[in-house]
Amino acid sequence: MWFKPWKQTKDNLQDQVAMDRLPRHIAIIMDGNGRWAQKRALPRSMGHRAGVEALRKIVKACSNLGIQVLTVYAFSTENWNRPKDEVGILMKLLTDYLRKELDELHQNKVVVRAIGILNDLPLEAQRELERAVERTKNNSGLVLNLALNYGGRSEIVDAVKKLSRDVLDGKHQIEEINEKRFSDMLFTGGLPDPDLLIRTSGEMRLSNFLLWQLAYTEIVVVEEYWPDFGQKSLLEAIKAYQSRDRRFGGIHTN
Repeated sequence: MWFKPWKQTKDNLQDQVAMDRLPRHIAIIMDGNGRWAQKRALPRSMGHRAGVEALRKIVKACSNLGIQVLTVYAFSTENWNRPKDEVGILMKLLTDYLRKELDELHQNKVVVRAIGILNDLPLEAQRELERAVERTKNNSGLVLNLALNYGGRSEIVDAVKKLSRDVLDGKHQIEEINEKRFSDMLFTGGLPDPDLLIRTSGEMRLSNFLLWQLAYTEIVVVEEYWPDFGQKSLLEAIKAYQSRDRRFGGIHTN
């Protein structure tokens, strides 16, 4: 089996994490693959390949912990502006990851989902993604939510269009539109909003990622480039999250 139970040891960082206060939903902006490669005088493609291996380890760690949802920013709508060769490599890595990892993901009850404008992806990537989603849809474990050709602003515009069409079709009145109904129209409809956002490589921006959903999310920025981000880094981010006082705009009275 790919995933094994956590081993409890007195000196281990995982023992400092409260297992009864884990974030339900972790979102990650996987940043720094190119700079990781540049620092090592390697081609950018090697950084992306190392990033895929980091993703594999984090999926495994989140599943072991019992995290409900992991959403990763795999390819943004703006990433199409990168050199054509690099985009091609990213799409091939996506296809290879889904093809090679699907058996183990399914065996360990991972549910594969995707958000974004998926019909603009290469046909081969679309086929592998559809196969992974279909095969794992009835699983009961971690939801691995891949943000592909995703942009937060375009997602919000898309939700507005859906609601507008519903109003024009007489399905509901404008006065009936509320935050819950709007959230249901987003690509993430049905999923809880992220409790924790992790961004690697030290950059202090959201980069058009889950703009609506991150309204009350705790943010942890780490200096490591994504290929260097592993289980220890994940546990440290969760520990930082658990140290926060989450008030959601209110105050604590005790």
